[in-house]
Amino acid sequence: MASLSCSADDLAQLLGPNTTNPTAAAAYLCSQFSTISDKFTDTAYAVDSTYLLFSAYLVFSMQLGFAMLCAGSVRAKNTMNIMLTNVLDAAAGGLFYYLFGFAFAFGTPSNGFIGRHFFGLKDVPTQSYDYSSFLYQWAFAIAAAGITSGSIAERTQFVAYLIYSSFLTGFVYPVVSHWFWSTDGWASAFNTDNLLFGSGVIDFAGSGVVHMVGGMAGLWGALIEGPRIGRFDHSGRSVALRGHSASLVVLGTFLLWFGWYGFNPGSFTKILHHYSSGSYYGQWSAVGRTAVTTTLAGSTAALTTLFSKRILSGHWNVTDVCNGLLGGFAAITAGCSVVEPWAAIICGFVAAVVLISCNRLAEKLKFDDPLEAAQLHGGCGAWGIIFTALFANEKYVNEVYPDKPGRPYGLFMGGGGKLLAAHVIQILVIVGWVSATMGPLFYALHKLKLLRISAEDEMAGMDMTRHGGFAYIYHDDNDDSQKPGIQLRKIEPRATTPTSV
Repeated sequence: MASLSCSADDLAQLLGPNTTNPTAAAAYLCSQFSTISDKFTDTAYAVDSTYLLFSAYLVFSMQLGFAMLCAGSVRAKNTMNIMLTNVLDAAAGGLFYYLFGFAFAFGTPSNGFIGRHFFGLKDVPTQSYDYSSFLYQWAFAIAAAGITSGSIAERTQFVAYLIYSSFLTGFVYPVVSHWFWSTDGWASAFNTDNLLFGSGVIDFAGSGVVHMVGGMAGLWGALIEGPRIGRFDHSGRSVALRGHSASLVVLGTFLLWFGWYGFNPGSFTKILHHYSSGSYYGQWSAVGRTAVTTTLAGSTAALTTLFSKRILSGHWNVTDVCNGLLGGFAAITAGCSVVEPWAAIICGFVAAVVLISCNRLAEKLKFDDPLEAAQLHGGCGAWGIIFTALFANEKYVNEVYPDKPGRPYGLFMGGGGKLLAAHVIQILVIVGWVSATMGPLFYALHKLKLLRISAEDEMAGMDMTRHGGFAYIYHDDNDDSQKPGIQLRKIEPRATTPTSV
């Protein structure tokens, strides 16, 4: 916000000769102007900090959504295990992001690869980063870890969760966020002194930084672990191991939807910023537009998935629709602030197609991801990065990234191919970085026999063998491991032919 200015010498001349002491009067009036100006500045900081904190709370509420979604998507015998891992992601992530992650991501001044300051929040707050900034970014970091936990659900040792979650939130994810979000990052759109291809990468809220990182980490974990027992039969055909509660899946999806309004619009980090002074149109309008594009992309993806799966499978499946909705959200996250609402509909439609295609490919390759997290966040996240490079609007790009006017924008909007080139590089380096860090980690855990549980424990369920008992009394379909020796069998009524009198 522009500050008010006042010159006592200039004001004294305007007070005229009838004033007893014009210099003293002018000095007094200027001091009052300065006080008012300071109050406006304080208010601006308070409003922006409150906005960021509220957004952080919304993003953190997504952890509850992840927990409900994961719990509903696994079999009942692993409910406590998957819920505990979600708690672990937040707790371990909080400690390691405080000690190392925030510094690696945003510690400035630094080089283009990794941050070097703010370890343990030393020297925070600064003019650029306050405690609310840490809280908001921590909520993003644990979201990436939560994505990964879904891919390796129902067969992973608890110690492996502790190790990978700490490593991901404390090092792997922060380095990527430094590259694309820090003012010093080598590919950041905020690094105006050295913009990649003159544009930098426009990954506004993290289709690549958050979703691709989490999805790629989950991909490597699931690949190295292998599929769950019974997921594919002896002939290689896919066998559905359905989650035990569609109700929890829907509840989790709505909680994630709600939290996404902090994830995407909150990534502005401040709201009290005008584009032209005294106008009704400012950053608050961009925040609203971002919420609209987020909604449209998710809604379109959900409907596209609904009808596509009806054609392909012959029935309406609520779990598939929920995943389609989340795929649309993951895709629009990169370009939510710089595209028109109509473009968000295209984003959501293609995201649904990408998700369905990735799931088909996963089945053919015998890849088992209980929550489709690698396909959803990895595949749809990659599409969102490409989508942004195609549809980014020139006006919105210059408003959201004002420090470098005239930068490249979407290819289909007449902005040339430089932004697309930068975004292709982003996809490649994220795939390479996560593969080079998380792949060896999961492989080392596998070799040390710290990754996968025993076949006996997997069949019995980790709630019973690792966590002291089941979350609640419930029997999964087609799962004999929990059932006693003598069973009462439900007898379906049979049609009878009426006897003639």
